Amino acid sequence: MKRGDFLSLKDLSSRQVDDLLDLAHDLKAHRRLSNDLSGKSVALLFQMPSLRTRTSFDVGLYELGGHAVYLGPDEVGLGKRESIPDVARVLSRYVHAIVARIRHHRDLLRMAEVALIPVVNALSDFEHPCQSIADLMTMRECAGKLAGLRVAYLGDGNNVARSLVFASAKVGIDLVLASPDGCECDHETVSDADIEARRRGGAVTMQRDPRRAAKDADVIYTDVWTSMGQEHEAEKRRQLFGDYQVTQEIVELARPGVLVMHDLPAHRGEEIADDVIDGPRSVVFQQAENRLHAQKAILVSLLGDGRDRG
Repeated sequence: MKRGDFLSLKDLSSRQVDDLLDLAHDLKAHRRLSNDLSGKSVALLFQMPSLRTRTSFDVGLYELGGHAVYLGPDEVGLGKRESIPDVARVLSRYVHAIVARIRHHRDLLRMAEVALIPVVNALSDFEHPCQSIADLMTMRECAGKLAGLRVAYLGDGNNVARSLVFASAKVGIDLVLASPDGCECDHETVSDADIEARRRGGAVTMQRDPRRAAKDADVIYTDVWTSMGQEHEAEKRRQLFGDYQVTQEIVELARPGVLVMHDLPAHRGEEIADDVIDGPRSVVFQQAENRLHAQKAILVSLLGDGRDRG
């Protein structure tokens, strides 16, 4: 991992992704209190509210023997009351790592450039890599493999979709992204990921038709149509994405054992129907649980001393 940071899945090799997944599965299978991060403190620096990200990092650090220091937007005033470089320099002298849930990816990169300690991307407007490690973990857990899986992503080409693009390229997934015109992932990112994925037997492609994307899929994945900061566009987006809702009709186009995934929070009745998210093919809440184990693996890989956890 570049500079000991965890900023983007682009920075990881396929071997590093596999190692993280192996560690996450092991931590889940042998969940217990440990001393992996004994004496280590980690700042949870959040510009935006969170349920899963904050709770899973807080609980994960506790289970690993470490200590979480939560710093919300009103406590720091990142980039307003204090400059990002100054915050990074100060925290580098107090804690052993910074987990940052931050609006702008450029600010995250600036923080990592200045910080003397590892910085973890817990979400930015560009990517959500912690989520994608949990996603891969869930797919491997439920499908028994990653390489060769056909994954259909229906919805906005946002940070979650972009992370899924990078993740798919690392493990040989055949990813098809279906988005309305003007809401797709950027073509350069998809093209570069497709080249990498094909070296591993996968592919990353885009199309408009959500039904064609869902046909014969092993996994159907969706996310909110309106992300934080886009609330003023909510009604426009509901109309634009109307055909991209994951319904039972869409699920029936996929393979019989299809997995339905959503990173949450869900806007039920918009991007996903109630009977789908609560239905027998949904692994949404298993996916949410796996955030805990995936993030524990990330923290151990960055801060652990490598001793036998036996």
